[in-house]
Amino acid sequence: MSSAAPKRDYYEVLQVAKSASADEIKSAYRKAVFKFHPDKNPGDKDAEDKFKEASEAYAILSDTEKRARYDQYGHAGLGANPFEGFGGFGGGFGGSINDIFGDIFAEMFGGGRGRGRSAAQRGADLRFNLEIGFEEAAFGTEASVKIPRPKRCDGCNGSGSRAGTSLKACPTCGGVGELRFTQGFFSIARPCSHCNGTGRVVTDPCPTCRGAGKVNAEATLTVKVPPGVDTGTRLRLTGEGEPGDNGTSPGDLYVVLHVREHPLFQREENDLLCEVPISFVDAALGSSVDVPTLEGKVKVKIPPGTQSGKVLRLKGKGIPDLNGYGRGDQHVRIVVETPCNLSKEQKRLLEEFARVSTPDSHPQGRSFWGKVKEVFGT
Repeated sequence: MSSAAPKRDYYEVLQVAKSASADEIKSAYRKAVFKFHPDKNPGDKDAEDKFKEASEAYAILSDTEKRARYDQYGHAGLGANPFEGFGGFGGGFGGSINDIFGDIFAEMFGGGRGRGRSAAQRGADLRFNLEIGFEEAAFGTEASVKIPRPKRCDGCNGSGSRAGTSLKACPTCGGVGELRFTQGFFSIARPCSHCNGTGRVVTDPCPTCRGAGKVNAEATLTVKVPPGVDTGTRLRLTGEGEPGDNGTSPGDLYVVLHVREHPLFQREENDLLCEVPISFVDAALGSSVDVPTLEGKVKVKIPPGTQSGKVLRLKGKGIPDLNGYGRGDQHVRIVVETPCNLSKEQKRLLEEFARVSTPDSHPQGRSFWGKVKEVFGT
């Protein structure tokens, strides 16, 4: 009688290195499942054997203790049945394959990982849009908000069952919270839709909430807005969402911020930009002007000969960084304003100024017309 063929190295089966991470091993197994799954290869004995071989390899390499024994002693360190302890999986795949491969088969076939009452879902997350001022976004604030939010029913403490009564085992799943479906030679478990995976159902509804376990209400909450937020920033308030079914934990509340525009400032990441008009006299002779910032006015020196469009920087006068890395800068764009509605005396003086002006008084104009002459020769 010929002896059985020796087992292949598990790392070779999954085509991964011995130093492979858990995620790499899972990814390799997933590829093998999609390639050799019996449902995709009906009647192919070789594909079925390779699928079983890959499943056995994954069962060992995904278990920290078994992998350590295998790395040290090889197949001899695993005993006669490497699937021992997994509900008889090795004996014809009759056990709960979700116990080993729940996360992978959930992705493939839509089955849930949870078993029994652990599959009960927490409450739904909620969203609240909060509008705040520009300065509040820059320096932080606290806002009191009122949100319509169901709360746990006091009459049944969230169970949905009339006081003095208890929930009954779900007749659809028999109280286990899941239904099993056979695919090929293994079974897939999915949460029971009748009881939402809890294994229990209400037979005598609470008269206050009519079996829902929660009632409509309004909650007043304080939202702490940190410095440096912007439109679109989401703040998470853990446990402030809807209460869960049958007394399970509540969801979260996400507060989405919307920052009102400012009449003077424009924000670019953590920097601010504002435009400050000055007279052409101040631009020509130089001056000192008041410039607005988020913290009040500051004096800014305007150098003589300042041109329209020149940008001056006020270091550290911008928006605080949301992660605490200092503050941005404020950029001041100078706009030289041309006077209008001139009196006769003003016109006379400007005409006199123009008469005594020299090309050196207008270096930008001289440079521009010099380039025109070079291009057109006139």
